[in-house]
Amino acid sequence: MVRRSNNEGSITKRPNGTWRAQVSIDGKRISHNGNTKAECQRWLRKMIEQIEQGLTYAGSQMTLEEFLSKWILTVRTSLRPKTAHQYEQLINRYILPALGKLKVKDLRPEIVDDFYQKQLKAEVGVRTVKYIHSVLHAGLEKAVKLGLIGRNPVDGATPPRLVNKEMQVLDESQVTQFLLGVQGDRNEALFHLAIKTGMRQGELLGLKWIDLDWVSGYLQVRRQVQRIDGKGFVFCEPKTRAGRRTIELGETMLQTLREHFNGQRLEKLVVGTRWQENDLIFPSTIGTPLDLRNLLRDFKEILEKVDLPDIRFHDLRHTAASIMLKHNIPVVTVSRILGHSKPSVTLDVYGHLIPGMQSVAAKIMDEVITPIKVSIPKPIEEPNHATVSKELQSRT
Repeated sequence: MVRRSNNEGSITKRPNGTWRAQVSIDGKRISHNGNTKAECQRWLRKMIEQIEQGLTYAGSQMTLEEFLSKWILTVRTSLRPKTAHQYEQLINRYILPALGKLKVKDLRPEIVDDFYQKQLKAEVGVRTVKYIHSVLHAGLEKAVKLGLIGRNPVDGATPPRLVNKEMQVLDESQVTQFLLGVQGDRNEALFHLAIKTGMRQGELLGLKWIDLDWVSGYLQVRRQVQRIDGKGFVFCEPKTRAGRRTIELGETMLQTLREHFNGQRLEKLVVGTRWQENDLIFPSTIGTPLDLRNLLRDFKEILEKVDLPDIRFHDLRHTAASIMLKHNIPVVTVSRILGHSKPSVTLDVYGHLIPGMQSVAAKIMDEVITPIKVSIPKPIEEPNHATVSKELQSRT
């Protein structure tokens, strides 16, 4: 038997030739059976380290499935409905089938890394694996705070690197081409508003007529629509605090909305009692929130009809930002219109689209810093009177 002092645990050889390590946590003993003494020594060292970092007996017995199932019920009330739904999907579809039976204390960075690699080999998208990483890290961070484990094993794991798709923007001639293509379309006003304000898709679909002040031309962004599988549509707060904002509309945009309002009144008359009043500016044909998939299909058909690149709907937001910045609208103003939390976010995303700024900067720095060459004449020597007198005498 190998004993350790200070109640740190023990390792004993069993009658069948295998080894057993034991350690005490919160007055209770837990054990591990191994084929070799070295294996038990490694386990014991790891357990002692975790105990010193705060591992409790309850934490040592809890599986990841047990913990995450309780954790998601606790945090879902503080999450947006769609986010909570996505968390549950990621946990139930990916994390629990692969790691759920493991005890929380047994999770190690190499196990998590191996899990990520297996997901990628199974053709799970890189973005999805990064979301899995975020959810798993958030859950186990709470386990650390509760004292169930000493440190977060996900801290040492390496999620796959996400390569962002390059944004595509329409230039001004293409925007004109697109808006000519949407003339007469039921969603014509929506597309105009998307390009002129850069509003997010969910924000557009969450707009209500009460949000629009016809006199001042101010439009309040107060909510957005999200679609949750199995639950339908829900209204929720904008993405960030800065997402709650006021956007001033031009007279042409207001006129487009007036025409849209009149068209909607005719729709109500045609639909009759089947209309479900939600006061939405851009509803479905019966007044309910417009399905994002139907809007996307309409958008793609228009792009194809007018022979424009196959861009994402979100690229209309990028297009709006690009045009505003190219026309020297201050970044602070663009940031507020887009609903960014601060102007630095706008610069990070769209700074490369600001036209000619580097050439202007280069010219200014040239003018400020380049020294001006000045030709300094040689000093004039004072005449020697004796020399001058002698020279005059020789001339006479």
